[in-house]
Amino acid sequence: MEFILDILYIYVAIYSLYFLALAIRNLNDKPFKIEKRYSQYDEKDNLAVVIYARNNRITLENLIKELKMQDYPVDNFRVFVILDNCSDNSEQLFTNESFVNLINIKDVGTVGKDQAISILIERLSKDETIDSYVFIDADRSIPASFLTTVNAALVNNSALSGETLILTDNLGPVDKIKAAYQKYHMNFMRKARSLFGLAASADSGVFVIKKQIVDEIGSVDFKDINTELKYSMLLSKIKCPCTYNPNIQTYVDTANYEFRKPRLSARLDLFKNCFTEIRAKNFTFAEHTFSLLNPNIWMLLITYAIILKHSHRYYFFVDYKIVLLTFIILVAGFGISLINSKLKFNEIALLCLYPFYSLCHIIKNLPPIRMVRNKIAKIEELPKDTEKLVIDAFAMNNAGRELPCKLEFISESGLAKIKFIYKKKKFITARHLRMIDALQEIRQKLYDYGFVLKICSCCKHFESKADGSTNMLKGVCNSNYPSPSIKEQRPTLIWNSCNDFEPAKVANLLEELAEEESGEQSH
Repeated sequence: MEFILDILYIYVAIYSLYFLALAIRNLNDKPFKIEKRYSQYDEKDNLAVVIYARNNRITLENLIKELKMQDYPVDNFRVFVILDNCSDNSEQLFTNESFVNLINIKDVGTVGKDQAISILIERLSKDETIDSYVFIDADRSIPASFLTTVNAALVNNSALSGETLILTDNLGPVDKIKAAYQKYHMNFMRKARSLFGLAASADSGVFVIKKQIVDEIGSVDFKDINTELKYSMLLSKIKCPCTYNPNIQTYVDTANYEFRKPRLSARLDLFKNCFTEIRAKNFTFAEHTFSLLNPNIWMLLITYAIILKHSHRYYFFVDYKIVLLTFIILVAGFGISLINSKLKFNEIALLCLYPFYSLCHIIKNLPPIRMVRNKIAKIEELPKDTEKLVIDAFAMNNAGRELPCKLEFISESGLAKIKFIYKKKKFITARHLRMIDALQEIRQKLYDYGFVLKICSCCKHFESKADGSTNMLKGVCNSNYPSPSIKEQRPTLIWNSCNDFEPAKVANLLEELAEEESGEQSH
């Protein structure tokens, strides 16, 4: 018990100091003010503005008008509008409209934002005139300087999220509390982290990224708030972290805005998987990984209450006065954080009510209570978000002998892993951010034992292509099989196979790391 209290105190004490540092740093946001002041003098990127719409005719029409009124050179941006199975006649807005490139998805059902945007990205992947993508939802409104501000922010960053300003006139009491918390979180926590050069979570409502990064990863991931967080971690891992910029502002009406927050279970799962991939030379990814463990207000208060009482009555590894001091530091940090959070007095009062809303939300979603609520409402609880695909394959040894095996591709809560099955023996990879990374683990494991998988992704004729998904499952085959007369590249999937299979070279993982280190030292 004593050991647990020791660990908890170290945790909350470090967080208290971290919170105070953020609060003090947030007092000086001069870099953002300077950037905004001189934004019009920066060189102009060629921007592809991608708007996703699902029955947003009124707000979409307004957004297009605002894009036409931008102070950004019209020759430096193009607008792509995706209508996802709209039934409000949104396409009529663009009759004889040359300003907009329309992608109208109909007669196939609603494909969703993630898939719809992936389709467009795949089409634009070979367009070398585009420097950066600007993703924005059709329910947003933007100022005339929006694209100019985006361009200025791209000078020092490769991926950006912006501030969402919620019109709170018609919100109910609970939503007003959540809106106050969100405003505080953006104007303090996210802004302060950005001033320190720390990573932020991507927000598909308004998100900017260099095309080069999308081409490298192969996709964006906008399925839900949890996959957006996973995508943000992937960006940090490749040293192109998403950065929050309060100058990039969009407005949204309360009727169109959904308050979202990643599930605690999703954050913990992501932490467990990212923790094993932390490298000493990537501080941003390491810090971003540990930021997934940020405590909520109730954990802080309850932990401090227990430790203060314990250290006052019994022996503790630090003196009671030190514990009290770190608690005062946390309270002081909260007071300082309010100074530049742009909250009005009534919003501060609503913010103070947020812990009570949070407690009610936690109680409401406890498994026993959730089961009772579902039974009363006659709602069937959905199973965990898991998808599986099993394929038959062969593992080939150095002598060319083929052993039949199975590969089970598993997508679980947005993370990917692969199960390799040979007779009664099984090997399961760790959970990865991308399916292609899980497959690489399998390839390396078999290679170390003198085997290679006889599938396309392990063949020297295979060339990976951006397919509009995070997992990068598609590619092309450069083989002449089945006929030399076939000259064009043929599309294929990573798990396909043919009779013209030739193993591709697989570098040892330690060798790759050594090469990376030598390359960095030479630079």
